Amino acid sequence: MDIEELLGGLIRRLSRHAAVFRDSGHGSLLPAGDASKRYLLYLHIPYCIALCPFCSFHRVLFEPNSSKRYFESLRLEIAQATENAYAFDELYVGGGTPTVLPDELVTTINLVRAKHPVVDISVETNPDHLRPDALRKLRGAGVNRLSVGVQSFDDVLLKAMRRIDNYGSGNDIADRLVSVRGMLDTINVDMIFNLPNQTEASLRRDLDILIDRVAADQVSFYPLMTSDSTKAEMSRTMGPPDLSRQKDYYELIVERMLSAGYCRSSAWCFSRKPGMFDEYIADREEYVGLGSGAFSYLQGALYANTFSINGYMQMLEDGKGGTVSQRKMSDQDQKRYYLLMRLFGGTLNKQQAEARFDGGFQHGLWPELTALKAINAVKDTGDSLSLTERGYYLWVILMRDFFTEINTLREQLRHEPA
Repeated sequence: MDIEELLGGLIRRLSRHAAVFRDSGHGSLLPAGDASKRYLLYLHIPYCIALCPFCSFHRVLFEPNSSKRYFESLRLEIAQATENAYAFDELYVGGGTPTVLPDELVTTINLVRAKHPVVDISVETNPDHLRPDALRKLRGAGVNRLSVGVQSFDDVLLKAMRRIDNYGSGNDIADRLVSVRGMLDTINVDMIFNLPNQTEASLRRDLDILIDRVAADQVSFYPLMTSDSTKAEMSRTMGPPDLSRQKDYYELIVERMLSAGYCRSSAWCFSRKPGMFDEYIADREEYVGLGSGAFSYLQGALYANTFSINGYMQMLEDGKGGTVSQRKMSDQDQKRYYLLMRLFGGTLNKQQAEARFDGGFQHGLWPELTALKAINAVKDTGDSLSLTERGYYLWVILMRDFFTEINTLREQLRHEPA
């Protein structure tokens, strides 16, 4: 076993340990916010027009009446958080497909902006919603970043992912991306590498389209990540994953993106200019997640909202909160989590880390930091710790394993009673 897989195993164990939740009461509220702080707000919209076989996120098929009621409940939870002393300066809306009901989404964003000093707003969407009229509505609501789930421009892969009938061919999707270029500050394109049956030639073509034809502002290239249940479905419909190609594909992506003038925003996100990126947890330690299936990280504890959509709506309509379970992390686990997330962005400021943990950060993580330096994954520049080229790939593995465990946790919580 090589060092990357060994460290990956440590992350998986950390994730499983951190994911042991206990019941916090049926429809509880989050702990009160700190009035002196500004938090990131994550809103989860679970509805999708179609369910992709590789996706492990909390999502259900779109139904108009249920979706409208859900948005109304979400606005009730936003009002609760506001009354509970939370102030937000950044908003991220994920899913699912948040743009299934654009007018409801805009109303919800406007509610947040009316109550909070939000500066940056990012929204996820799918290629079929890339319409100039829809983007103008989002821009009017203050959205400055749109993240479009493309995954690949290869028609064979799109068909295997059950996306081509709903979102069009790779050529159609590229045309839509070109048509909305420049309408928002940043349009991010979400891609997946190391899909079953993806070839090097297919990946190179995706890179050519992104860079030369679409001229994407930002690209997030995720390694394939699944939960146990989606892995079985994906293997049946798309074929089994092959990890032996992952490193070669990642190195190809890095070389092509950096040579084209992009810079790294994280281990797998590449940007033409500074701005927001998907993994807000890399630079925002505490965040509030609202909506069915959302997670929050506050005061060293993880909180989970109910995964029952009907249960969530009923709780909010009854004047209750949406939180149903929590997990208090030990001081050591908090340090490891901090290390994992900060270095995912490429650099960790040592002074800030020591201040956060009362001078015990490097001492408490001495074994981990010594191992990372010994394998040339991390270099100490004096004021900070930074990833090396080897370290960037290692962090792709670590974050893949971390999110895989979170996806497995989602599966477990999804089947628990509301």
